[in-house]
Parts: sequence; structure tokens; C-alpha cells
Amino acid sequence: MSDVNYFAWDRAAERPDNPCVRDDHVELSYSQFADRALAFAETLADRGVGAGDVVGVMLPNRAELLIALNAAWRIGAIPTPINPAFSASEVQYQIDDAGVMLVVNEGPQAPDGGRPAISVGEMATTPSPDRTWGEAPVGADLAMLIYTSGSTGHPKGVQLTHANLQFMADSVRSHLRVTENDHCLLILPLFHANAIVISFLAPILAGGQLTITGQFSPERFLDDVSRLRPTYFSAVPAIYALLAALPADTAADTSSLRFGICGAAPISKELLDRVERRFGLTVVEGYGLTEGTCASACNPVDGVRKIGTVGPPMPGQQVAIAGPSGEHLPIGGTGEVLIKGPNVMPGYVGRPEETARMVVDGWLHTGDVGRFDNDGYLTVLDRMKDMIVRGGEYVYPKEIEKALASHPAVVEAAVIGAEHQIFGEVPVAYVVTYPDSVVTEGELLAHAAERVPRTRVPTKVYLVDADSLPRNPVGKVDKPELRKRHTSKPLSAQS
Repeated sequence: MSDVNYFAWDRAAERPDNPCVRDDHVELSYSQFADRALAFAETLADRGVGAGDVVGVMLPNRAELLIALNAAWRIGAIPTPINPAFSASEVQYQIDDAGVMLVVNEGPQAPDGGRPAISVGEMATTPSPDRTWGEAPVGADLAMLIYTSGSTGHPKGVQLTHANLQFMADSVRSHLRVTENDHCLLILPLFHANAIVISFLAPILAGGQLTITGQFSPERFLDDVSRLRPTYFSAVPAIYALLAALPADTAADTSSLRFGICGAAPISKELLDRVERRFGLTVVEGYGLTEGTCASACNPVDGVRKIGTVGPPMPGQQVAIAGPSGEHLPIGGTGEVLIKGPNVMPGYVGRPEETARMVVDGWLHTGDVGRFDNDGYLTVLDRMKDMIVRGGEYVYPKEIEKALASHPAVVEAAVIGAEHQIFGEVPVAYVVTYPDSVVTEGELLAHAAERVPRTRVPTKVYLVDADSLPRNPVGKVDKPELRKRHTSKPLSAQS
């Protein structure tokens, strides 16, 4: 008997006719979704895929991607979602590293890494009535390989078990109070844990529904919300910035939304306030790593939300702050954020040494710097690798970014360290402003100087367009790439 109960076929037995998943082309009830998953499971099995085999799923956001995940799980296979925007070489790397046996893609023109492939058009939709199935996977079985963005080198495959996913889906459902009446609008890419857990597994576990939207645009998002009446969504700061930058006369009926979630990167208080006032929306900021399955801290939907923090630890997890020698620090101490719980990955694919450095005595070492306040709310100050060392002084870029973002003209700020002959490194800033705002570099430098110590004021502010900043696949500014580009040649200023 399986100890995992987020599978589509389990939910279908309880609520067969309830709406489950829809996208731009199809709308499926729980029973219809389960039938398609079981039908495709037959196809995979007939192609020789079995328990422990890895299946590459290289599809854009659509219902068939989720069907493929469930189909693989039914036969004990391990799906690895692949970014459909990857180049052929990037696809080849993930396929080889993960040991993919078969690829599900959009057709003959899509990269397949030399493996057998099944196109989305070949996916069967009706299961055989007399097909018999063995036991479903159990918690300890590997469920998925999610690849990191690779900002510090080659992407690493994070192994997640069914127990990891079950625990996290239930934790999200409980913390956000997701019920069968909830309807998630899924807008983040499904090759990351955030969308899979928060937007798919949590509502499915609760018996709710989800809508997979097409290519994101602010106008499309507002139209979907008005027409489909979802109750929540999960997004990144860049998406909230695009929504906040819409013209003031843009029509928007967001009354169905109970809340929005913000993750992947910190959001400024000013942007958060602007979004909440404009759309009458409660936004809860959370924090987590793929290696921790998804989320480890989050502000509550109902209760005290502390803007600028990522909230208290999620149910069932321990979060600690460690000093330089690994000792756990008391409340108010600043150090590395550590995470422990049933959400922590068993390890990376084929990287035992890196796994051993990342997970020590059950504690996941995040590489993030943070501290707790007296109420147990966590503030994440920065990535350890993003810290700037100016003449021996540690400078947190996020402190400067928050100061710049407090200016009413600023949508987003990204601060990096630039080489300096005397101090070693000095902070420089790239700033995106609202379309209707006019501000100069001097004004922003003066604004920052009023809010941070003199040694932390940027030596230069570059005013740039939002699409000039390099971003990873979920929309977070790619700091290593930004540093690389800055070293080569600073990005062009706004025209």
C-alpha cells in the first residue's frame, strides 16, 4: 500500500467529476486527468520504461506535462522536467547527467539527446479496461530529478523522493489553508519545484483545481484572473513588477484572489505595497531551495505578515542560523541559514562530495545569510557568494537594493561587486524604473546615501530596461551573469 496520496488516480476515486486541470486547449475532470495519466503510463510501460528509469519531460506549460509526470509515477519511473527553451547542448547535458531513457517532447524537431522520444501528439488518452497495475511507488522511492539553474557551474540534479513531495505538498496545503474550493492559476515554469508543488500538488492534494496559463503577460494574467476566477497564484518579483508597471487605467478584477505568493528572490516593501494597494491583493513572501523541495519559510495568509521577512518556518521543518564554526546562533544572530526536515533532498545526482558538503548531519546548508527576530520570523539578508568585500568590510547587496527600491521611481535594483584597485570590490547598481518615472543617477545615489552607510553607497548606478538584466528561467536576476557582463562592458543605459 502506498504511503503517498497526491496521485491523480487516488483523487479521482474521491471526486471523479470535479474540475482538475485546464490549459488553453483542454479542460479535464479528475477522472479524465487520471485516465489520461494511466493511458500514458501504459504507453511508457509498452516502450520498456519501468521502475527506476528516468523519463525526460521536455514540454512547455500544458496539461500533458502534468499527465506525463503522473504517468511516470504510476509505473515507478522518475521524471526529470527539462526546460523547453534549452539549447540542444543544454538538453544533452541534462539527459546525459540524469541518465534519461526516453524523452517526451513536442515532436521530431525537438532535441531528444539521441534517446527514443514520444511526441505529445502520440500520447494515448484512454486506458485499457483490463490493464492491471502493481503497487504504486512508496515514500522512499525517487520521484523526480529537478535541475538547478547552474549559476555556480553546471546544473546539478536534485533528487527528490515521493516522501519529500508528499510532505511539502501537505505542508503548503496546511500553511496556506488550501481547500477543495481553491483554484490555482499556474504561471511559473513547470520545470521547477515551485510550480509543481505549490501550483499542482498542493491543490490536487486538497481536491482543488488549477489552470495552466499560456505565455505570461500582465494583460493576459489579468484577463485570466477576471475570466477564470482563481483564488491564488505563485509568482516571482519580476512578475509583480510587471503588474505594478501597468498603466493606471488598465482594467483589473482581481476580487476572486485570496492571496498571491512571492518567492525565488526578495521583493521590496515598496513594490509589495504598490501591488497590494493597486490590486487589493494579499501577497505572502516565502523562501526555500530546490534542495529543500520548495519552501522552508513563509508568511501566513491569515495572521501576522511581516513585510521584509520570509515568515516563520513551514510546518514540520527546523530552520536555524549557524555561525562561522557551525554553531547555532541565538535569536538576532546573523549567519548561514540551515534547514532540516522531511523536505531535505537525499542528494544530488552523481555528486556524493557535493551532497556531503550541502547536507551535514541532516542539516541543509543553504548558502544564504539570515537572522531570526524575536517572533521567529526569518529575514534572508543575501547569498553568501553575492556578498561584496569592500576593503575588508562585508557588504550585503540586498541592503543596498532595498534602499534603492524604496525610491518611488524604482521597480527593481540589482547590486553587484565591481573590481577596485584600492578596496578590492565596490558596489555598483543596475536599476529599472517605472515607465512613467523620471529619475537621475545622482538622485538615486543621494537617496541611497540617506539609507545606508557611506561605504555601502554604490559607486555607480546604471539605469537600464528590465529586459537588459540577465535572468534565470524563473525570472530571478542572474547575479553571476550580471557580474560577468559588467566586467566585460556595463549594460547599456535606457535610451
